[in-house]
Amino acid sequence: MFIRSLLLLALCQSASNAAGSLPNIVLVFVDDMGWGDLSCFGNEEAQTPNIDRLAAEGIRFEQFYVNSPICSPSRTAISTGQYPQRWRITSFLANRQENERRGMAHWLDPAAPMLARALHDAGYATGHFGKWHMGGQRDVGEAPLVTEYGFDASLTNFEGLGPRVLPLCNAYDGRPPHKHALGSDKLGRGPVTWEDRSLVTAAFADAALQFIKKSEADDTPFYVNIWPDDVHSPFFPPEARRGDAQKRSLYLGVLRTMDEQLAPVFDHIRDSPKLRDNTLVLVCSDNGPEPGAGTAGPFRGTKGMLYEGGIRSPLVVWGPGLIDASHTGQVNQTSVLAAIDLCPSLLEIAGVWPVAGLRTDGEQLSGVLLGRATGSRSHPLYFRRPPDRDSFSGVSNLPDLAVRDGKWKLLCEYDGSNPELYNLDVDPGETTDLSATQRRVQRKMIGIVRQWHESLPPDNGPDLTANQPKRDRK
Repeated sequence: MFIRSLLLLALCQSASNAAGSLPNIVLVFVDDMGWGDLSCFGNEEAQTPNIDRLAAEGIRFEQFYVNSPICSPSRTAISTGQYPQRWRITSFLANRQENERRGMAHWLDPAAPMLARALHDAGYATGHFGKWHMGGQRDVGEAPLVTEYGFDASLTNFEGLGPRVLPLCNAYDGRPPHKHALGSDKLGRGPVTWEDRSLVTAAFADAALQFIKKSEADDTPFYVNIWPDDVHSPFFPPEARRGDAQKRSLYLGVLRTMDEQLAPVFDHIRDSPKLRDNTLVLVCSDNGPEPGAGTAGPFRGTKGMLYEGGIRSPLVVWGPGLIDASHTGQVNQTSVLAAIDLCPSLLEIAGVWPVAGLRTDGEQLSGVLLGRATGSRSHPLYFRRPPDRDSFSGVSNLPDLAVRDGKWKLLCEYDGSNPELYNLDVDPGETTDLSATQRRVQRKMIGIVRQWHESLPPDNGPDLTANQPKRDRK
């Protein structure tokens, strides 16, 4: 194991040194985009040619998971490499009263380990452009600024503090544009620019592109977050893409527009001799699709649920000078990895892992991301539902916990009751419950997921029923 790690590190550093500097990293983290929404993942109703081109020149991963079926904890996990429950961020951050009612922190503790800070300390220029949603929203105005988490520059929306782009939404009934700020415009803590809702992602992409160009001119490696929020409802595509104004049509309109607005960033990196062979671009989603908008493809469930459709995300990785050339354009259908694994893996690719004092729940899988290996994480993946999502989108009594271990996935209540067991190798749609015939597997997985759950700070949501068995879902 140790020798293999050294060889992998040498390969990563070799690719980096050949390009002349530390590898640049761009992480595109899309809000509420389903596993099947990109056309390279099977969407036939809308084309996403710019992200598709990244996939054709890179690697597409089909068994990538985020660590929560809802935004704020998912963003915490991908930023820290740790399960978000460690930081009491278990559902979307809202106003102060709602956060306290659900037993949540008001913002991510700045003491949390941060991928951005580790790269910044290693000499990277770091920028965050897009939705934040880890503190500084609604009436919570004293949260740390985005730049207090290891970023040199930031531009966010109404879910964060510092410089912000807030949307003007054009109503479909002909009313004048209306502001959609959820109180952010009253918080201060940074300049505010108002922009047409259909152009907000373009503003984030342009700010990211200017940051990249400056870093390129300064010969400084960069780590950049581009986290679009336009595919989160309410949907306001450009007028030409409003279609029949039905939810699905509006969603497809913003999806196509987002792909176009990200293109200048992708094109500049691809066309730049200094960046093309030394930049890694990753595209994924923060959770499953909103019901009636996006699609989870063949998977069961949506945003807010622990079934595959709520937690499995598309992942595209592009990097011509870094990825094994024999794997470009391929689809990795077998490697199981998660958002918490990106932190140690990207730090390894940057040549700075391990980082003293930085502990993650993720595993170092840089070889998988770069097409040099086809393995999976060696430990189980655990999930806990948001405390306010026992019922969601007309589905009641949703499972509280889930664990993926190899081919097996188990869902159950906090106390282990109502188990559901699926063999994802043959049943990725979670249609056939095997809990009655695989008792030994069931008992083992109930034991490990409950042990994990009890090792973390508890949820204190209003519907948490850890000691009260719920009715059978079957």
